[in-house]
Amino acid sequence: MTNSAALLPALALTFNALVWGTSWWPFRQLQSQGLHPLWATVIVYAIAVAVIALLRPRAFAQLLRTPALWVLMLASGTTNAAFNWGVVIGDVVRVVLLFYLMPLWAVLLARFLLDEPLTRAAGWRVAMALAGAAIVLWPDGASGWDALPLPRALPDWLGVVGGFSFALNNVMLRREAHRPDEGRALAMFVGGVAVAGVLAAALAASGRVAWPPLPAPAWAGLAALLAALFLASNMALQFGAARLPANVTAVVMLGEVVFASLSAVALGAGRLTASLWLGGGLIVAAAVLAAAGPRTAPAH
Repeated sequence: MTNSAALLPALALTFNALVWGTSWWPFRQLQSQGLHPLWATVIVYAIAVAVIALLRPRAFAQLLRTPALWVLMLASGTTNAAFNWGVVIGDVVRVVLLFYLMPLWAVLLARFLLDEPLTRAAGWRVAMALAGAAIVLWPDGASGWDALPLPRALPDWLGVVGGFSFALNNVMLRREAHRPDEGRALAMFVGGVAVAGVLAAALAASGRVAWPPLPAPAWAGLAALLAALFLASNMALQFGAARLPANVTAVVMLGEVVFASLSAVALGAGRLTASLWLGGGLIVAAAVLAAAGPRTAPAH
């Protein structure tokens, strides 16, 4: 492929990374208007599901008759619920870096679900990702058991859980690559509605989060715009990933970390400390090395 022919697919993938890397901001705006990020996820993804239903109604039949897509639905739903919630309530840079521990989990999941060998190179990637996570999570000034580099706050756990489910999502996408695109896309969006909806309803019933407010033009319009951006970014991902090598796609997708970090620091929603620079560098390096081999592109 010539450089000019590769430019448009690369720009499409960059757009996808930009949408996801800056999605924390509209979700925070929705929360400021009384819409918890879990309810926002339900509404935004329900709009996307409705659009797919109108344009590709046969996708529902594919989803209903394919149990493997149900696993993809659960993995994608958990990914999006955890990510969207985490970047709203936590330090965006920290949550995104913990989310991108995905290569660590992908190595282990691919071993059990795809029978891929656990190579020495994969072991080094796991070690790098673990070292990076330990540096990011290392508490300042703590001693004894309190000094263990473990997730402690809810945003940390949401980042880790989201990264694990993201890895499962991508492993399932690789295993089900022969399925039609619309069936896989529908499974991922329905998962966002189902997982976030069940979790939000359970938390609201227990009084831990508020029920969604009555529809208002301001937040309803923003939710519709966000749904349109997510649909467009999904189309951009499929366009770019189909025209570029998988390893190139995976590296370009890491631009999400850059967009998230820069936007969060610029808008006061995150900070870049020395530990985040060092630990984040190791995590991103592990992801880049993971992309060096043939992979199916990541997808939210």
